[in-house]
Amino acid sequence: MATLIHLRHDLPHAVLGLLFGLDRSTITRAVGEVRVLLAQRGWVVPGQPGLRLRSLADVFAYAQAEGIELRLDATEIQVRRPVAGRGGRRAFVSGKKKQNTMKATVIADHRGRTLWTDALRPGRMHDVTAARNEGIAICFQNFPDVEVLMDDGYLGLRRDHPGQAITPPRKPNKSALPRVHARWERDRHAHSSDRITVEHALADHERWKQLTRWTHRRDRLPATYQAIAGPVSDRTATG
Repeated sequence: MATLIHLRHDLPHAVLGLLFGLDRSTITRAVGEVRVLLAQRGWVVPGQPGLRLRSLADVFAYAQAEGIELRLDATEIQVRRPVAGRGGRRAFVSGKKKQNTMKATVIADHRGRTLWTDALRPGRMHDVTAARNEGIAICFQNFPDVEVLMDDGYLGLRRDHPGQAITPPRKPNKSALPRVHARWERDRHAHSSDRITVEHALADHERWKQLTRWTHRRDRLPATYQAIAGPVSDRTATG
């Protein structure tokens, strides 16, 4: 319980110790141990709470078996600036947010239920590179019937995996007929409407205060994100 409160509200360990009548060191040890256990649980299979998805390959296998279209997107969490003079400092500077961040890649289903999150990457890394580093190319090859809706940041995956990595339709030339532009607008809106559920999943994660801005050690953020995404997956699995 103390760990869930810490994850949800980011209360200091000393405050949790007062609430539970325990020493601060006991709370710190418990939070560290339970956070790792939560992160290792994986994500629940909707409608089958006894089964857990523990890898990207598990998610693709589940999607192919059940005929489910996946949604993928990335989000960034602000983190502390690395110490000056230490190698790799620039890797965390996000070109999009102009802040020091770490990037999480998330997959959800058509109802916005979290099915998987990655191990997190430095914020400077491109979205496509982060997905490739998790082995998404191999998953596309091994599960050829799986389709994944993505935004324009994943055009490289669409090029390499046509018909599986589905991004918004390309804008037609200005000289194209009006009906072509009208069809493009309709198709783009339809794609956005179908993909929006992964945004809802990201919003569910960001309701946990620790993921609005991470003020602790960066090496603990990956386990923390997965420790939060797991309970969120449990809560939404029956929705």
